[in-house]
Amino acid sequence: MSLTADSPVHSPSTSGEDFAAFLDAELDSASDASPHPEEAEEEVVEEEEAEKENKGGDTDDYDLDSEKIKRRKVEILESSLDVEAMTSQEVEIQTSGASSDKDVCSHPGVIGGLCIRCGLKMDDESGVAFSYIHKNLRLANDEIARLRDKDLKNLLRKKKLYLVLDLDHTLLNSSRFLDLTVDEGYLKGSRDDLPDALKNSLYRLDYMHMMTKLRPFVHSFLKEASNLFEMYIYTMGERAYALQMAKLLDPGDVYFHSRVIAQGDCTQRHQKGLDIVLGQESAVLILDDTEAVWGKHKENLILMERYHFFASSCRQFGFGSKSLSERKTDESESDGALATVLRVLQQIHSTFFDTEHSASLADRDVRQVLITVRKEVLKGCKVVFTRVFPTQFQGENHHLWKMAEQLGATCSSEVDPSVTHVVSLDPGTEKSIWAVQEGKYLVHPRWIEAANYLWKRQTEESYPVSNSKNQ
Repeated sequence: MSLTADSPVHSPSTSGEDFAAFLDAELDSASDASPHPEEAEEEVVEEEEAEKENKGGDTDDYDLDSEKIKRRKVEILESSLDVEAMTSQEVEIQTSGASSDKDVCSHPGVIGGLCIRCGLKMDDESGVAFSYIHKNLRLANDEIARLRDKDLKNLLRKKKLYLVLDLDHTLLNSSRFLDLTVDEGYLKGSRDDLPDALKNSLYRLDYMHMMTKLRPFVHSFLKEASNLFEMYIYTMGERAYALQMAKLLDPGDVYFHSRVIAQGDCTQRHQKGLDIVLGQESAVLILDDTEAVWGKHKENLILMERYHFFASSCRQFGFGSKSLSERKTDESESDGALATVLRVLQQIHSTFFDTEHSASLADRDVRQVLITVRKEVLKGCKVVFTRVFPTQFQGENHHLWKMAEQLGATCSSEVDPSVTHVVSLDPGTEKSIWAVQEGKYLVHPRWIEAANYLWKRQTEESYPVSNSKNQ
């Protein structure tokens, strides 16, 4: 999150002096900001002298008040000394939106039960938790809206959007050692003995008792996508796992920084949500292999074809065939899922920032762009289904029907001369026979699924309908 993208601290290589100087400037510009350490000391001395005069020699009362002032001085000095340990996100949050009225605090957030602006004790459960940014940090809704609005303006100036990335089966695949099959035994050997394609993408994590295989093209994907998007990792895995995977994907901490969201950060059980992403929903795209976890944000989602490198992954999803690892092969670098979706992301980004667009950048919505681009895939196709849905099932409610419409096809329950494709599991149905007789395309349902994953109409001959006994 480039909360301070225009500041000298946004770069990871920036020195502590620059960081402190930026924070000083931020504090100077805030009407209710705390003084610098030197100024704080002068203020404390002045307060001590004033208190001494007011007490008129009453040393007991003076000593008590003096101790309070000294404690305040220590707090100010300690808070200043902590500056260089803070991230750019924390600086923006803790120096944000000071009120013009010194006596009024909107309490934008809480850390450890204390308001991040005025220091008053607050309800620990107030606001939304952003512990992946800073431990025990909670932000108020107004502050979240302010940060999102500011960051969106910064990103749009750079012609960037937000991209939220799932880990497992999207960017990589992991397996426990004990789940490896006999045919995968070669993976346990020396790295020098591995096929060349695996040497730089397969990792043995002994302390986690597991192996992780990065998806082909992933490093190129992240490098290219980072030019167009500010990226988050969002996984249902535990935080320790998420951070380790982030290191494998981004060893130089170039792409994600603190933007790694894990299971414990979710505000709803078994669901992912953009409520803990500091980006406007209208500018967020999501890559994930599981649609169900994004119940409230399906319009932002680009569904990924699952990456099943290990046999345990195939078994998990009910595939009986041998895995990529057992066959000692892998996805294509140039034509695989990540290379394909990168081209889609580039197209969406280009369309969003099209200078001929009538709406201003701030009023554009990437979800509408996503809908428009997706509808081009099967534009001009009219589809009829046969022997695909259960008996008495309303076709328009089936996911394949909905998928075809999202891809731009028109779906119908009955055949007529305008039909271009009959989607079937059985070549012997009346509609299947009609398709052959009338010279229409007769295709397996996988034809629609492939078009959905590959964002391109597939060659119909590659998806024939065989006898149901052989399916």
